[in-house]
Amino acid sequence: MKALITGGTGFVGRHLAARIPESIIGGRNVKKIHHLFGNREARQWDGSKNTDPSFLDDVDTVFHLAGESIFQGRWNEEKKERIRASRIEGTRHLVDAIAKAENRPTTLICSSAIGFYGEKGEETITEKDPAGNDFLAQVCMDWEKEAMRAEKYGVRVVSIRTGVVLGADGGALAQMLLPFKLGLGGRLGSGHQYMSWIHIQDLTGIMIHAMKNTALQGPVNAVAPTPITNREFTRALAHALHRPALLPVPGFILQAALGEFATVLLSSQRVVPDVLKQTDFNFTFPDIGSALRDLV
Repeated sequence: MKALITGGTGFVGRHLAARIPESIIGGRNVKKIHHLFGNREARQWDGSKNTDPSFLDDVDTVFHLAGESIFQGRWNEEKKERIRASRIEGTRHLVDAIAKAENRPTTLICSSAIGFYGEKGEETITEKDPAGNDFLAQVCMDWEKEAMRAEKYGVRVVSIRTGVVLGADGGALAQMLLPFKLGLGGRLGSGHQYMSWIHIQDLTGIMIHAMKNTALQGPVNAVAPTPITNREFTRALAHALHRPALLPVPGFILQAALGEFATVLLSSQRVVPDVLKQTDFNFTFPDIGSALRDLV
């Protein structure tokens, strides 16, 4: 039996696939999968359409990572609908296929995000905290609800609520590096908002931990144990690059440039990995200094 990764050609998917060499990659573009992974087994999958149950043949664990990027493009109504549909409809079609499969996978590890919690100020957030009430919180809540339907079919479900993912070749950090290298980086808004982050190596480690630890189920906060403010992150990144961080970006400029997505960058979420602490997960990069030294 094998693991199958939907969204395997994305930033997180590529890193996870590298750590599970025998995994199957599912996606729309099989040629792209073969280009990235060579002779790795590839299966056609389009989350916007009904999924044939044979897609899950000989699969024990499904890592469901597919979804429209929230970081690329201005948030208008069309973009928001793509964000929502790619997550909720894609997960619904996948779980419908699980229901019909003759030999079902035992585990579904589904992406989610700490956007589930919404704006929380300085409050420390664990997996027990309720959902927020903004757009992204509603998407995450509905997304997890679709994934949890798989429990009715005897499948263990883990929802990985991911923080800001830091990696040198993608994610949020890759977009931040150029302005900081040019000495044009700075805090966003007041800089007092909390930012819960995770190194890409620890994120994929958490996913593998969730696969192997059969007692783990439900929501898991995939964040480092040391959330920091945006101001602290800005200073740490500038220090790692040996550059100044003198040019703050006012909130109103972010809102004018990015639309509603600016609220994601300016909201405060002080999230801690309470469930991971209880299951003795060991972080390779528990603090922002060690993470940035490794990446930049």
